[in-house]
Amino acid sequence: MIAIGADHGGYKLKEEIKKYLDEKEIKYKDCGTENEERTDYPIYAKKVAESIQNKECDLGILLCRSGYGMTVVANKFKGIRAATIFNEEAAKFAKADDDINVITLGGDYITTNEAICIIRNWLGTEFKGGRYAERIKMIEEIEKNNIK
Repeated sequence: MIAIGADHGGYKLKEEIKKYLDEKEIKYKDCGTENEERTDYPIYAKKVAESIQNKECDLGILLCRSGYGMTVVANKFKGIRAATIFNEEAAKFAKADDDINVITLGGDYITTNEAICIIRNWLGTEFKGGRYAERIKMIEEIEKNNIK
């Protein structure tokens, strides 16, 4: 299950991504927003991150104009490893090397087709484990000591 959320700047792209997820029969939870009226991105990053933390969803997709603000907020939550992704290759490495569980996309910088390719590659890539899993454990230790 994927949690998906966007502010007003990512709303249109979110709606296009939902069509793709529906077509591929990939289950998702829409965490908002519901229109293009101005709103604040931390609201939706929080909803997506909490959906993963409480195990309602396994992964998350966040959308705003740049992707950066959503990444900053999502990474404030224990257990969330978020990254702003702009191409397919980055999506593969994000999952394979860093087990990124939330991708953020910038609606002002990528097309719908690019977003779908990014998502397809991210979902289709397996985490490598091994030495990369050791690094995830290091991240978890940092979280334990720094995120209350």
